[in-house]
Amino acid sequence: MLSVLDMNNHGPKAKSHSGEAEGPNGDWSWVLVGALFISTGLVFGLMRIMGIFFVEFVNYFEESSQSISWITSISLATQQFFSPVATALCNAYETRAVVMTGGFLSGLGLIAASQATCLVHLYLSMGVITGLGWALVFTPMMATVVANISQRRALALGLGLSSIGIFSFTLSPLFQLLVEMYTWRGALLIMGGLSLNIMVCGALIRPQWCSKALKKVDSKPRSSCATVLRRVSSYLELPVLLERPYLTYTATITIFNAGYFVPYVHLVALSRMTGFSEYQAAFIMSATGVTDILGRVTTGWFSDLGYFRTIHLLSLWVVLAGLFIILLPVSSLTGSYAALMAISLLYGFCSGALSSLVFAVMPMIVGVERVMGALGLLQLIESGAGLLGAPLSGLLKDMTGNYTVSFIVAGSFLIVGTLIMTTLPHYFSRTDPPPPHRVPHDVKDRGVHLELEHINNSPSDTSPKGAQ
Repeated sequence: MLSVLDMNNHGPKAKSHSGEAEGPNGDWSWVLVGALFISTGLVFGLMRIMGIFFVEFVNYFEESSQSISWITSISLATQQFFSPVATALCNAYETRAVVMTGGFLSGLGLIAASQATCLVHLYLSMGVITGLGWALVFTPMMATVVANISQRRALALGLGLSSIGIFSFTLSPLFQLLVEMYTWRGALLIMGGLSLNIMVCGALIRPQWCSKALKKVDSKPRSSCATVLRRVSSYLELPVLLERPYLTYTATITIFNAGYFVPYVHLVALSRMTGFSEYQAAFIMSATGVTDILGRVTTGWFSDLGYFRTIHLLSLWVVLAGLFIILLPVSSLTGSYAALMAISLLYGFCSGALSSLVFAVMPMIVGVERVMGALGLLQLIESGAGLLGAPLSGLLKDMTGNYTVSFIVAGSFLIVGTLIMTTLPHYFSRTDPPPPHRVPHDVKDRGVHLELEHINNSPSDTSPKGAQ
């Protein structure tokens, strides 16, 4: 993450050595939105089409729905659990190298999964290795865009995250075809090759010139263990865990997470159980991706108009998404493809609408200077819910014989989370409170601050001053 000194020196008026505008709202910031678009599509877009492989894995390994559900849950939980590690590495070193490493691990895990002979192999390859790669990609890319765009932030996030829906729409029927042509092994091999393109997205992140100064200071020997612990705490942004607004918001998103991903894991299986063909089931997922795109972009644009507070819009879309999740198995009971499609489209819109707003609210909770670490810790805390959500739904399906109870429980998680969110300070206010601006612990040290100022203002420093 850009440290507080980065943010101060990368304001709208900051200039690079070439004289071009840098920092928030600079031209290169929108290149980063494009990088976020591709990388996020190759993370969560691919995660959403795992439902196509779900049925294949059940048939090939002859295992229960609960056992197969752990594959996606482990990858999601690993991505979230190791997000603080990713943000700490970005704070200590360069985001570019971290994201490129994540792209390599993402592809490596899927390629290894194509050779799996047992479920444990899939747990380790698709779950742990690919999930770790996704951890090194998603949160750093997201925080990079948040830190570099202050105006039209919700729109930028909506555009960047719209790739999830686009990739779901285009890749769902494609990979259904690839599974039939090359079996699930060949399809996973191709998916791994696509994931390696994340490395190109990471290469678009410009090196952080201020982080180079930090490394010069860090290179000096430290005699105090307390100093080292304080610096690690600063890299991880641990002080936010002592703040009530952050803890409340984190609890809210964690509850959301337990039900949010359930349709993307089980919707294809629900459609197949209802009696629809493989391509009809895959097309439902694709159509959901289309309305997901509309939801992200439309809500991002509308939120930036300022007619309503972002936190209130987020609450509205979360409640509606929960209701539509509950209605998904109900609509399938009629055996009507049109009814299931209609509810899926509405769910897709609400799901996309809430996604970008979740991240747009975070700077209002902790301040833009601490977004990187705060997002990493949020992903860590919510990883438990992400790990248990899909297997819980699979277990309920195995116990009841259908998905009705599974989806009702999943939708209820989102509604309960919204009730928790209403306890945030100033929630019922009509205007946003001023965002907090706190300085990380290690930067409060006056000696380090003065040394960084001296390095940053030195005319002999020729390292690039590009925005992250």
